[in-house]
Amino acid sequence: MPVSRYVGSELELFSTANQWKAYWSSRVKPHVTGAVLDVGAGLGASLQVLANEQISSWRLLEPDPDLTVGFQSDKPFKVDVQNGTLADVDLAFDSILYIDVLEHIEADKQELALAAEHLKPGGKIIVLAPAHNYLFSPFDAAIGHFRRYNTALLATIAPAGLRQIQLEYLDSVGMFASAANKLLLRQEQPTLAQIHFWDSYIVPVSRVIDPLLLRKWGKSVLAVWQK
Repeated sequence: MPVSRYVGSELELFSTANQWKAYWSSRVKPHVTGAVLDVGAGLGASLQVLANEQISSWRLLEPDPDLTVGFQSDKPFKVDVQNGTLADVDLAFDSILYIDVLEHIEADKQELALAAEHLKPGGKIIVLAPAHNYLFSPFDAAIGHFRRYNTALLATIAPAGLRQIQLEYLDSVGMFASAANKLLLRQEQPTLAQIHFWDSYIVPVSRVIDPLLLRKWGKSVLAVWQK
């Protein structure tokens, strides 16, 4: 297994975005059950916000071994770490997560097809990703994104034989912040103050407005498919 180093430096910065984590996890958590595979797990942030009583085990799959050095879990279910990619996995799971990960994978359709092969009957693939290629910015390029997604693009790469049960946008108001960064600031990385403002003021407003807009606009997109 070749070692892969993560080029981004934003993981710890976004770890402070507690409002955003609470929002997206509330939309994802009902689908996270049984044996979980967390692809591109990074620092283990998804485990912290998605842990629930329906989970029996959690595997953090991370190609960069530096991100998982010394990882320890306090969860009541089994948690283990595997350094590598999905091609190195030989087990089947009830839930396979790609939380801000699929955009880092060039062959995304092939990745999802392989993920489907690792699903148990009734299992789910869950993808949360940045939305809209017209918002692709120097920040996206700097942290190794190949693309951003919309619902139509996700529908075209959906794994064959799986049923779509959720496809929606999150953070409608945050779209304006992303557009401002692309058109005006052109930053390769937001500041801590910007993350704090977005998380403290923009995300709570989006959480109220998104349902009113039927979740048809947003700077992130969520898809769930079931086998």
